Amino acid sequence: MEALTLTTPALLFSAISLIMLAYTNRFLAYAAIIRNLRDTYIKAQDATILKQIDNLKLRVRLTRYMQISGITSLLFCVLTMFLIYVGYATIAAWAFGIGLVLLILSLLFLIWEIQISARALQLHLSDIEDASKK
Repeated sequence: MEALTLTTPALLFSAISLIMLAYTNRFLAYAAIIRNLRDTYIKAQDATILKQIDNLKLRVRLTRYMQISGITSLLFCVLTMFLIYVGYATIAAWAFGIGLVLLILSLLFLIWEIQISARALQLHLSDIEDASKK
């Protein structure tokens, strides 16, 4: 195995930053949708809105887990760089490995959230199709 250098964990900085930007955009979009659904529910207390809100609560929770995993991964990359700098190569390798596992975990949460989002959109499309057949 090659020695871990400062450039290896530094390569992940831009990738993790872009991922975090995407996660933040998802979170902000969900916040806007939830605020609109809340206002709609207050006006007309429809049970389908409550189901949508439950779905969004799970998606927001997953997005939070994605963000926490991603940020922690970035912290471990910074820790790796520090440990390399001070000469603790073995500990740095372990810290980098943990950071990679956290990044993988973050991406797995993303896949889970995307599956839920796709199913929710399919339900909306089937509702439109059912209404157009009547």
